[in-house]
Amino acid sequence: MSVRVSRRAVLAALLLAGAATASAPDLAEVPAPWGDEAVVVRGRSSSVAGRHAPAELLRDLARRADTAGRRVAAVLGRPVRPVVLVPGSAAEAAGLAGVASVDGLAAVADDGRVIVVPEFFARLTPTGRDVVLTHELTHVAAGTGGLPIWLYEGFADYVAYRDAGLPVRVAAAELAAEVRAGRIPRHLPGPADFALQGDGARLARAYQEAWLACRFLAGHRGERTLVRLYREAQAGGVDGALASLGLSTGMLTERWRAYMRDQLA
Repeated sequence: MSVRVSRRAVLAALLLAGAATASAPDLAEVPAPWGDEAVVVRGRSSSVAGRHAPAELLRDLARRADTAGRRVAAVLGRPVRPVVLVPGSAAEAAGLAGVASVDGLAAVADDGRVIVVPEFFARLTPTGRDVVLTHELTHVAAGTGGLPIWLYEGFADYVAYRDAGLPVRVAAAELAAEVRAGRIPRHLPGPADFALQGDGARLARAYQEAWLACRFLAGHRGERTLVRLYREAQAGGVDGALASLGLSTGMLTERWRAYMRDQLA
């Protein structure tokens, strides 16, 4: 993946994913919106429906959605059956997602499905497409309700990059440059850091910071512990979930900062 070429489209795609519902339905039960006009391609576990989309694109997306589903299922510990919609344009994608615009977004997670924005998704490299689909599918399958943004965005990136084969310093190139310059973040990223209207480089770093927080937890406490933390935080809040691991937000922050230095300096 050429990270610098595709990063803005990838990161923009990830931002809107936070609108996913907290308790996701079975993805395979979500219907396509176009009735008899839809062309449907089924993968091993996925369904991809398109309107005015090339058949080869739909077949490719079904293969990638199957892969994304396996990656998400491997972490969550349960089957995931993706539904992907491919509208004919960005304007139609925005209408399906119920938002004013999806300009610059490659995909959107919405109501138990992943909606591809064809103009921008086409600009991604193959690895970028896999990362985006896996990230979005994680939001849909795991939910985001009741969680701080660093945890649900970092968790989705943890799943998306887990099997992507990218070195940490490549996937977190913007943050690595800051760390090497001696500028290590002092706080876990919050909503303002993920603002779409903000600095693009800062947005990139916010995702990377959140990803490394979850990667640290998985690496030092185990992936199952990260998943348990995620679920407990959804049920009772992140402070209590961290306390069950003998951590506070402050303790996690200090260990995360040391981890960034170790991984990126």
